Amino acid sequence: MRQSPKLFIYDLDGVITDTAEFHYLGWKKLADELGITIDRHFNEQLKGINRMDSLDRILEQSTSPTEFSEEEKIGLATRKNGYYLELIESIDPSHILPGIKDLLEANKQSGIKIALGSASKNASRILDKLELTGYFDYVVNAAEITNGKPDPETFTAAADALGIAHADCVGIEDAAAGVEAVNRAGMFSVGVGDEAHLAHADYLVENTQQLEFQQILQEFDKKQK
Repeated sequence: MRQSPKLFIYDLDGVITDTAEFHYLGWKKLADELGITIDRHFNEQLKGINRMDSLDRILEQSTSPTEFSEEEKIGLATRKNGYYLELIESIDPSHILPGIKDLLEANKQSGIKIALGSASKNASRILDKLELTGYFDYVVNAAEITNGKPDPETFTAAADALGIAHADCVGIEDAAAGVEAVNRAGMFSVGVGDEAHLAHADYLVENTQQLEFQQILQEFDKKQK
């Protein structure tokens, strides 16, 4: 008898939509104001990392480091978020990544629960703008997560809130830190992207178009045997 998961937990950026460019532009504007140079290559290491940790990594790039108090850092992160919020006002359902609407639909029709596990404090707002909120049984509140990815807390929080055993969950991620978080949670990890960065995923596809619901169920079942 096939073993099926009871919960799918989706990351947001890079899985459901791609707001990475908006994050990059927001961070770059802040960095420019601080006299710090960052580029898209550097931005790759910010993917899946929460806001304050991202800020720390950017501040480390300064050629003349300044000591900021925790309050000042919060102010800087808030300023970047303001830039980001201005940029994401342009998001609409056309920004849903290929194949994701079909995947969510198949997931919903199966009766398997659906949660969002994102480091973004704006996740609910983005889901609303994508018109996808109705698919989700639970959205993790990133503001209540103490330890960001690669710590498993984001994923375990979703499972615990819905009363589902961690081993019965699938986590879908495009970032190395996210896949590590899913694995550390004791869940089945689905990676979306390059094998060079995501070889530790239980199941890997190159892009969201290749995310087939029934195939994920088969791979989950194989892992259980």
